[in-house]
Amino acid sequence: MIRVAFLGTPGEAVPILLGVADVAEIALVITRPDAAKGRSGRLVAPPVKVIAAERSWRIEQPKRAADIAALIEGIDVAVVAAYGRIIPGSVLEMPRAGFINIHFSILPRWRGASPVVRAILAGDRETGVTLVRMDEGLDTGPTFDTAATAIGEGETAGVLTGRLAEMGADLVRRRLADVVSGAVDATPQDASRATAAGKVTVEEAFLNPHRHTSVAVLRAVRAFNPKPGAWGVVGEERIKVWRAAPAEGLVAPGTAILAGGNVYLGVSDGTVELVEVQPPGKPIMSASAWMNGRRGVPAVFTRP
Repeated sequence: MIRVAFLGTPGEAVPILLGVADVAEIALVITRPDAAKGRSGRLVAPPVKVIAAERSWRIEQPKRAADIAALIEGIDVAVVAAYGRIIPGSVLEMPRAGFINIHFSILPRWRGASPVVRAILAGDRETGVTLVRMDEGLDTGPTFDTAATAIGEGETAGVLTGRLAEMGADLVRRRLADVVSGAVDATPQDASRATAAGKVTVEEAFLNPHRHTSVAVLRAVRAFNPKPGAWGVVGEERIKVWRAAPAEGLVAPGTAILAGGNVYLGVSDGTVELVEVQPPGKPIMSASAWMNGRRGVPAVFTRP
């Protein structure tokens, strides 16, 4: 049976780990160290570690990527899904069949850390997953296979990522044995078609309804859900917007009003409906509940 070292960290890597386990022996699970969470600073295990512990698989959490080399001796193939670290080039050829990554886009489009967010922000109608041989570049290696899917009109990055994780699990179940045996050839990417999916920052999730169009606002709300959350500033409070919808009517840009039980925000080219928001220190709530708490006083979003 194929002996696999699996490298992954967050929740979206878990379905892929389980998919690998359906067709191969999990000899080793490598994940990031436990991380401090919340104000207490309590250490929390990554989701991949939690699942691996439940299955009694060997777990390693090296502090440096260079330490991986000492862990993978005798491994047939290393499978990577959202591990969160660059693997040194000297390590990539150590397993007999190398390192294989499940990337959440149709390469060469959206190479990099945030392919799902970038696809939604760009208004892509389709995305998918790619089985790719890792090289020293950033998602630049030759590809073995892909699976495509349409992006739902109102689909958030979180929901889409979950679907892609299941698609990646199915792809690795179907193709891992062929990759390891050499039955499937790897195809070089067309670098001229590549686009970059840079890491998401909190600053770029800022909503500026004075300047942003309705399309840009709606895409941002979807793309930055669940991380880091699209946000604006009302008074001195940072308000996160978790759900929004297209709307008609005319409201002054940067102003949110309560009308007919719904909340409408004026943007640069029209209006959007705010559906769910989150004031600081409070749970996610309906936008109408937020405005009712303000006694219906219009909310003016700060112009930068």
